[in-house]
Amino acid sequence: MLTSCYSQPTCTPSRASLMTGRLPMRHGLQRPPMYGEAGGLDGEVTIASLLSDAGYVTQAVGKWHLGENSESQPQNVGFDDYYGFLSVSDMYTEWRDPYFFPEVVYSEERTAWVENQPFSKCFVHASRGGEVEEVEEVTIPVLSTLDDKWADYSIDFLRRMATDDRPWFLYHSTRGAHFDNYPHERFLGSSPARHPYKDTIVELDDIVGRLVETLRETGQLEHTMIVVTSDNGPEMETWPDAACTPFRCAKGSTWEGGVRVPAVVSWPGMIEGGRSSDGLFDQMDLFLTALTLAGADDSAPSDRYIDSVDQTSFLLAPDGESNRKFQYYWLGQTFSALRVGEYKFMIASISDNDTDVQNPGGFTGVLQKYPYPRLYNLYLDPKETHSYFIRKLAYLEVFREGAAGHIGSFAKYPPRVVVGLNA
Repeated sequence: MLTSCYSQPTCTPSRASLMTGRLPMRHGLQRPPMYGEAGGLDGEVTIASLLSDAGYVTQAVGKWHLGENSESQPQNVGFDDYYGFLSVSDMYTEWRDPYFFPEVVYSEERTAWVENQPFSKCFVHASRGGEVEEVEEVTIPVLSTLDDKWADYSIDFLRRMATDDRPWFLYHSTRGAHFDNYPHERFLGSSPARHPYKDTIVELDDIVGRLVETLRETGQLEHTMIVVTSDNGPEMETWPDAACTPFRCAKGSTWEGGVRVPAVVSWPGMIEGGRSSDGLFDQMDLFLTALTLAGADDSAPSDRYIDSVDQTSFLLAPDGESNRKFQYYWLGQTFSALRVGEYKFMIASISDNDTDVQNPGGFTGVLQKYPYPRLYNLYLDPKETHSYFIRKLAYLEVFREGAAGHIGSFAKYPPRVVVGLNA
């Protein structure tokens, strides 16, 4: 269990960083593209393409949200097969639900206006190098069945690979839990809260269990590293369609509540069970770690900056320590903070004052740049409420050097903006 695992503040930047081993300021996807908006992975090298070159069968299932343009679709960036939808869950259904969009649902003109917008309304299937084929339009009843269908698709893949000599890579990305949540009918009321969000969490737990059990039944469990994590913190503006976090703020922020996410890594016989570590781990570290485990560590591209850190020894050694010294936090094009050990040095953030917006995070709040840096000890103060930099000035040079060295890397490798957040 990794208790200091980090994503990016929102889903698309996190997914792109995991795929490329690069920060959003480098791959350019700094926020999610919405409703047919241009975006994508054009020109990037993905972990799927490198593992494919190393002889792996690559499969993507579920939510993609890295660009609907052809050049960025899964089958064109290294995956042999894809089955899922290209955007984000609520985009398919929010305008269909009279509870959230009565002004659209009860107006033929406005419904037609949304339907005519240039974004995919269907979940799709595609094979390497081919065009996406529409499987079914994503209505609300269809949406409630997707995670179940996608789980079956991944289970079929795992069963096929059990009799195949080739190694494989499966990227399974669930639809839930997001907003709005429509759990499968057999999970309705299954959580103690009897709320759709919590019921969806129960469904996702069941899906992970089904996938793991399939690996066990087919004799592949001890040959498979499994990573379960989240692409950002909870989106609190949509409460109660949101998770809880012990940290400050939520999705869309660089407070810990926006980017510090649950993470479990399992590999029976290779990773000691029951172990917990607070060593720094960024999801994009899976990029170089996976290449090392695949025996393809020399295949990482050398023509671009790779932010990923190889964490193989950290994960596999019983007393392994993280190989990541700094954790860097970015809000779009604004450098926000860095963490070293238990200390977080912060120079910019998003406001989370109730007078600004109720339950802030997500895509609300005001960018704040501090004239004097703030310093939080995350072991003493995980809620980041007490800056006490004045008592820790001896560390100032460490933080300055860490930030300056990182920002200086953009001189040789200029930042890229595909979908920008702020100037």
